[in-house]
Amino acid sequence: MTAATVVKEIWRYPVKSMAGERLERSEVGERGLWGDRGWAVRNDDTGEIHNAKRFPVLMQCSARYRTPPGEDQIPDVDITLPDGEALGTDSARLRTRLSELMGRPVSLRRLEPATNRKYYRRDQPGAALIGRLAASRTLRRLIQRVVEGQLRVEFGREPDEPMPDLGNMTSDVFEFYTPPGTYFDVLPIHVLSTSAMQTMRMIDPGASWDVRRFRPNVLIETATDQGHVERNWVGHTVQIGGFAIRGEMPTIRCAMTMHAQNELPRDPLVLRAIVRDADQCLGLYASVVVTGTVSVGDPVTLGRRSSLAHNAFEKQA
Repeated sequence: MTAATVVKEIWRYPVKSMAGERLERSEVGERGLWGDRGWAVRNDDTGEIHNAKRFPVLMQCSARYRTPPGEDQIPDVDITLPDGEALGTDSARLRTRLSELMGRPVSLRRLEPATNRKYYRRDQPGAALIGRLAASRTLRRLIQRVVEGQLRVEFGREPDEPMPDLGNMTSDVFEFYTPPGTYFDVLPIHVLSTSAMQTMRMIDPGASWDVRRFRPNVLIETATDQGHVERNWVGHTVQIGGFAIRGEMPTIRCAMTMHAQNELPRDPLVLRAIVRDADQCLGLYASVVVTGTVSVGDPVTLGRRSSLAHNAFEKQA
């Protein structure tokens, strides 16, 4: 990296799978940007924590915090629905409108503590046993084959396209809807580079390569205008302004990248190109190793490769 590698954009998503807020500055804790995914839509009957992989209409909603969140403080949010109606999390009407929108009884729920594992656990019989079995990478791959039909829908893969290998995921992914204590799919920080975006635009200029489709926390403007440079950060410490991450794994892309959002039409070409030409991945999942702050324009510096595994990964077989 060079000094020309800087933070271009910062994004926080108050509600899981809804459009988020573009920020100039944010505090960053061990669980990522303060307030990121502080709320989620949860099924009142089954306890399922819903996302836009199965319910794309969530991406046509947007959410903003009324007051700044703290590291352990999740304020109320105001949500704008696809028809333009704006409702707060303290509105009795919100539950009714979200349930109508999704065709099932749902509520918007704040994060629960990580100790409340039952809240996050999947509703399927034997979820806890599956989680224990999934401690083995071999068994994770076997479990993936068993539920491949459902996964193919969530990842938006065509019948002739390969499925991603989930063998490197943590066992939590198989036992819980989201890792306990968070509403993230996998890890608390998602980084994307402008060079990776430009590479995909060159490969398929007819697709809609808008950064909002990929929901990064930090968009990094790189010194080069080509290549998936963030893939080289796996295993490395990266200093981003006043905080530091450890690159854990490339971000496997799912059906969400092609769904419609406000001002963005549905575009399957985006996902087709990523699967075909980018080994199914775009961006980088990371853990936080040094808490701090981040601002637009902050320098980004690649550090040494770390031999220490992040807690979420060190129990894998």
